[in-house]
Amino acid sequence: MDQPKSFFLGAEIHSYLVAHGTPPDDVQRALVEETRALGPVAAMQVAPEQGALLTVLTRLTGARHAVEIGTFTGYSSLCIARGLPPGGRLLCCDVSEEWTAIARRAWERAGVADRIELRIAPALDTLRSLPDDVVFDLGFIDADKQGYAAYYEEVLRRLRPNGVILVDNVLWGGAVVDPGRDDPDTAAIRAFNDMVAADDRVDVVMLPVADGLTIARKR
Repeated sequence: MDQPKSFFLGAEIHSYLVAHGTPPDDVQRALVEETRALGPVAAMQVAPEQGALLTVLTRLTGARHAVEIGTFTGYSSLCIARGLPPGGRLLCCDVSEEWTAIARRAWERAGVADRIELRIAPALDTLRSLPDDVVFDLGFIDADKQGYAAYYEEVLRRLRPNGVILVDNVLWGGAVVDPGRDDPDTAAIRAFNDMVAADDRVDVVMLPVADGLTIARKR
């Protein structure tokens, strides 16, 4: 929590930024510490300011039905679930029983487990198996980067007009503008960003939050 994911922010200004938003509570802090104990993979957890933004956006959009692609240890899903109204539902898609076991415990402690359905399977399989009448108000994508374009298309086709898709890691530590980076994940993020920017089905803004967050509103 004290190490900024925003590669363009120093630790001091990042701490100030977090302190002047809705702070992480005891459940979130405990989840950060439990995730940190996993080692370097903990970097996949969303930043605290990003989590606060997810809750605010969920409430602002009036979302009742949301979907998350890539749950990891559950920080982002906890934040989205807290933004849902009574009776709201969040579908979480992940492939790891180990990491999502941590998420399940955090959801229980936070009192949001009854709002969340977790499916352990490839996300595309889960999305494509849903009935045709399933519609989402909000989607959050934070999974394997080479799958972003496919996840986006599957969520967008089920998104209501004026619904939003949020996509994490779109600045990829600055690698998106580094001509020396041509690895598959970086290339996939660049191609995804170009695709969304040119998509006339959405209004889109890319924000310098954490490692970059794209917000796409369906027209």
